Amino acid sequence: MNDLCRLSATAAVALLKQGKVSPLEMIDAAAARIAETEPALNALPTLCLDRARDHAKRLMQTPPKSPPAHYLYGLPIAVKDNTEVEGVRWTSGSRIYADRIATASDLIVQRLEQNGALVVAKSNLPEFAAGGNTFNEVFGVTRNPWDTRMTPSGSSGGAAAALASGQVWLATGGDFGGSIRTPSSYCSTVGLRPSPGMVPRANKQPFSALSVEGPMARNVADCALMFECEAGAHPLDPLAQPTVSGVYGSAAARPTKPKRVAYSVDLGVAPVVHRDTRAVVEAAAKKIAGDGVIVEETHPDLSGAVKNFMVLRGAIYIARIAPLLENYRQLLKPEVIGNTEYGLSLSLSEVVAAEIAQGEIIRRMAKFFETYDLLIAPAVMCPPFPVETRYIAELDGVKLDGYMGWLALTCALSITACPILALPGGFTPSGLPVGLQVAGPLRSEEKLFSYGAYLEQLLGHAERLPIDPVIRN
Repeated sequence: MNDLCRLSATAAVALLKQGKVSPLEMIDAAAARIAETEPALNALPTLCLDRARDHAKRLMQTPPKSPPAHYLYGLPIAVKDNTEVEGVRWTSGSRIYADRIATASDLIVQRLEQNGALVVAKSNLPEFAAGGNTFNEVFGVTRNPWDTRMTPSGSSGGAAAALASGQVWLATGGDFGGSIRTPSSYCSTVGLRPSPGMVPRANKQPFSALSVEGPMARNVADCALMFECEAGAHPLDPLAQPTVSGVYGSAAARPTKPKRVAYSVDLGVAPVVHRDTRAVVEAAAKKIAGDGVIVEETHPDLSGAVKNFMVLRGAIYIARIAPLLENYRQLLKPEVIGNTEYGLSLSLSEVVAAEIAQGEIIRRMAKFFETYDLLIAPAVMCPPFPVETRYIAELDGVKLDGYMGWLALTCALSITACPILALPGGFTPSGLPVGLQVAGPLRSEEKLFSYGAYLEQLLGHAERLPIDPVIRN
């Protein structure tokens, strides 16, 4: 069973397709690995194994007649706990919804299951996916498998920890201010924040380009495989884009060296970056340059990006949380209350000004990518920190702005609408992961997977997964 859990998703799917292993055996392997590692991690607090087995039996009895190249043939996956899976507990990490059961599945779950995925568990997250540390008062704290004293970040922290430890082969993620990228960084996994509209969503605010769904995996090829299953047009999402089947998987199988790459340790927006993080990024840039790529230390003009991101985020919190404030304030964590009250304090003119500013930033970013193939930066200002710390308020003596201040590097790129691949970058002297965010031009996911495959090979960290949780007291 452990041997199956150590396979990549693409290798596991190949065995499933050939009939060398059954979906039921894959579920058993995932269940055994979850039971083995979960006491140390608390990554997948809600299991739905019986539902998955029922789905597997139907799949085995009636196999698809003409499945697409990216079909998963009964591969177990995890779904983030703010995403509905029909008949399964759906808490969003909130005591308000501690006993809620989903009556229907989200669009992304429908699409994944149509493509042969089996949902075996829901992954833990911070309350309402707010914040970069995965804890809530329903399920408690999720721990980092590289060092269980540390956070896996968030909000898709349970997903990243489950992937790194071999509990599942693929997991869904959502990224608003970095919720795919920061957990991928802290757990040395791979994730994609796609361009808005590449993965369909049925949002309250359908034209928002800030919050997106994306795949999370252990390597670039697996991430591309999952993206193939998720992407494409949908009538309920006016931003959703049609895609051509097979292009992303083919790109990931075709590592391509970029010609010119920009890198920046701070993107001009981070007031401080930890020395260990800085060292990993600079070492990666040096290695890329040593392979013949033109590498320049520079970044686009992201002035105002973080400020305007926070304004637009506040406006979205009005729709998401404001209806709960009157009746459930006592059940909400202070950061969620603060986000929502900040949103309610904004004037219409402030929100419109932020939307206009976002357009200017998007245009500046497009101009930047006329010169560079990629922009590489750290995903987080600092390496993983103890789970007891709610968020980083101060770093190297520099006070940071609010509970999102330490996430400025991801927030600044969220507002650009560019696709961003999270890749393992290296490790600190104490063995903690440091991840990179690799951005490309709008809707350049195909090229990004190809470049990402090259960087993955060059940097050479993907083979270190999965790992047994490192338990330290």
